[in-house]
Amino acid sequence: MPVPVPRQRDIPGTESGPGATSSLTLLVIEDDPAGGLTVPEILDADGHRIRLRSARNLTEAARLLTPDVNCVLLDLALPHGGGAGSGAGSGSGEAAADPFGALRQVLRIAPRHAVLVLTSEDDAERAAEAVRVGAQDFLFRDELDGRLLSRAIRYAVERKRADIAQYKLAESKLRAQENARLERGLLPHPLLEGSDLRFAARYRPGRSRALLGGDFYDTVRTPDGTVHAMIGDVCGHGPDEAALGVELRIAWRALTLAGLCGDDLLATLQEVLEVERPCEEIFATLCTVDIAPDGRRAGLCLAGHPAPLISRPGRPARLLPYENSGPALGLLPRARWPRRQVELGGTWSLMLYTDGLIEGRIGQGKERLGQDGMVEMINRHLADGLSGEGLLEASVTEARRLNGGELTDDVAVVLLSRAEG
Repeated sequence: MPVPVPRQRDIPGTESGPGATSSLTLLVIEDDPAGGLTVPEILDADGHRIRLRSARNLTEAARLLTPDVNCVLLDLALPHGGGAGSGAGSGSGEAAADPFGALRQVLRIAPRHAVLVLTSEDDAERAAEAVRVGAQDFLFRDELDGRLLSRAIRYAVERKRADIAQYKLAESKLRAQENARLERGLLPHPLLEGSDLRFAARYRPGRSRALLGGDFYDTVRTPDGTVHAMIGDVCGHGPDEAALGVELRIAWRALTLAGLCGDDLLATLQEVLEVERPCEEIFATLCTVDIAPDGRRAGLCLAGHPAPLISRPGRPARLLPYENSGPALGLLPRARWPRRQVELGGTWSLMLYTDGLIEGRIGQGKERLGQDGMVEMINRHLADGLSGEGLLEASVTEARRLNGGELTDDVAVVLLSRAEG
């Protein structure tokens, strides 16, 4: 019997998409249904009838290619580009130029569907080439029967599903490699040779998005003995923001080693951000400190960023003064960033962090940890004798525990410490 063109109500939709095999639907594309494919009833593996649709050309096929279609059976003799009502002879010039034009168009409009091609037995070489072009399998018209077609459909659907899974796996690995490269750019090795300061850092991406954010940090010592440290956060999450964070970090290191500091440095970084950002809505917060060669005082600049936390022996940890800080980079043209002088003392630890650490929730409510909660948390860990990397690890872990799981934002924390000897 000829392939029927079923009425729309006979083709119920499914929610599982083209990969489902619970109820298979086959779309047959051939330009002469009356004298074309004639097969008996086609049954799936469970004995259920496979639903059939037919299209005379690619235009009709595109209209019938709804999500519940599992597989497409294309007659390789179909003219490429033929519209509704086109005959077997139309488009012969195009077919001669590209014998797989129709197949390529089907693959383009149905990238997630299994595709079978139908041809004559004496055209085996062309059939094999069709598989190399992208079809899942080929069938010979003269040998076709219901059982063979049923098996071919099931095989093609499963093979397409495996191909998609393999593609997603390869894409995931590629993304992981790209993220690793970006993370290496965001998290550099500190340049502290000759300094008596100790350095520790922790970085935890917000993996709920499976994308990088724009947190970054760096620490360098200039030839005059000054130690410069910074931490920053590009708004948004993803490779574009991470790449911008890498650019800002590298620019900061280069400008710092060239002798810029404070407001001049931040103004130049704002120029870099304005040129490199993908859209005008992107901005970045930044905290910079420059610690004098004797280690007892430092200059502090804040560009819309949380103030650092300082701890000293015998005193509770507290936030450094943050009044009169400047705006985030990229918000206001010709902005200024006052540099504030702060006294550190002989023995101290200075913690720089991004807002991912303080914006985690506490329990099931809407309350967040906040800066006050972070200060209390750090003081508890200090009272337990923690310092250096242990202090950072315990703090990030507790913030995650209080949040009830992974933090939604990236977290970067840097700790610089000095012990007067």
